[in-house]
Order: sequence, then C-alpha cells, then structure tokens
Amino acid sequence: MADWAIWIVVAGALCVGEVVTLDLILLMAGLAALVGAGVALLGADVVWQVLAFAVAAGGFGFGLRPVARRHLQRGPELRTGVAALIGERAVVVERVDGNGGRVKLRGEVWSARAYPSSVVLDPGDQVQVLRIDGATVIVHRFEL
Repeated sequence: MADWAIWIVVAGALCVGEVVTLDLILLMAGLAALVGAGVALLGADVVWQVLAFAVAAGGFGFGLRPVARRHLQRGPELRTGVAALIGERAVVVERVDGNGGRVKLRGEVWSARAYPSSVVLDPGDQVQVLRIDGATVIVHRFEL
C-alpha cells in the first residue's frame, strides 16, 4: 500500500476517534496525518513524512486547537437589565413623538420618545426599542 494511502487511513481513524472524544486532540492529529499524506504524495521519504506529521500536529495542537475550543465553548451572549430590552417590541399607549409619550413594554408602561423625532406614533402602533435613555425608551415604528 502506498505511503499516502496509509496516512489517509490514519487520518480517517483519528477523525472517527474524535467523534467519540470531542476534545479536538484527535482531530488535530488527523489533520496532521493529512499533512503527512501530502508530503508522501510529493514523494518524500518516510522520515520526512513523520517529521511533517510531528510538526503539523504540534502546530495544530498548540495553535489551532485553543482558538477552535474558544469558539466552540462560547455560549450565547446574556443580556441583562435595560440592555435586554433593546430590540424588543412595544405598543404605543399614548401618542409618542420627539418630545415624549408612553409605550407598554413587557407589561410595564414606559416613557418614550420617537426616533426620528419628526415621527408621530399613535396609540396601538407597534414599535421597537432602539435604546434606553435614562428611564425613557427611544423607539421607532416596527416594520417587518
């Protein structure tokens, strides 16, 4: 069997093993085995293939794995307080314009101003929260 084919089989076995462990170590070794297969395809001796595998495994393990783990383990951004209200829908309960008004947001009535300030929103209009300015929500007309 050709050297490159052996490296491909090793890479496949390592990637299948990664499915079981989910630690990214075997995946990095599998990628390094593919580098070894590439070197074998270029016609290099077995010593050079193993050396390329070792260097690639070290590079992937210490360079790529931490970055991949960081991206895979990052959870959803948790917004709390008034930051959680940005983007929420509200209903106008009193006429809202650039000077003021009232909206019902998550069951509570808030002071509101329209954006842009030239817009007038009538009671019953659906609006979306753009930002919070103190105890006043800045809203604009909600459009799909």
